[in-house]
Amino acid sequence: MAGRECFHCKQWVEEGEAHDCWTTTESALTKDLSVDLREAWERLRETAADFGEQRIYASHNSIMFSRTSCYFFVRPKKSFLEVCVFLPRALKAPQVRRAAPSSKVKFYNLIQIRHRDEVEAPITDWLQEAYDFAGAPTTTPAPKKKAAKKK
Repeated sequence: MAGRECFHCKQWVEEGEAHDCWTTTESALTKDLSVDLREAWERLRETAADFGEQRIYASHNSIMFSRTSCYFFVRPKKSFLEVCVFLPRALKAPQVRRAAPSSKVKFYNLIQIRHRDEVEAPITDWLQEAYDFAGAPTTTPAPKKKAAKKK
């Protein structure tokens, strides 16, 4: 039979068969989590949902939390939840595995969570800060005045 292997997910797709490996759901991404990781995920999601109005959706290998833009996302892994929080500063704490600039005004901060008890301060404080930062009105700098031409 004619078909092809999907470049992204390596699944065999028959000719004419619909295939969309980019579309996924939260339940599909979290179905294979251990009990500890599932409890941590549920606590993390519940904490974030309590912040206020936002959009929570699955995208490829991540579950995104966004207001006007994504303020953090979770990548479920086999032994931990990788949480990427976008803040206006780089965090320096033992929980933060890596922090680096992601734009002129934002830093990404990677955190690994292995148990539900880790979903408490300061991590919840950082999530709240990211939520507030994502909803803050952006201030655009005043346009620079052109220097007057000398005659």
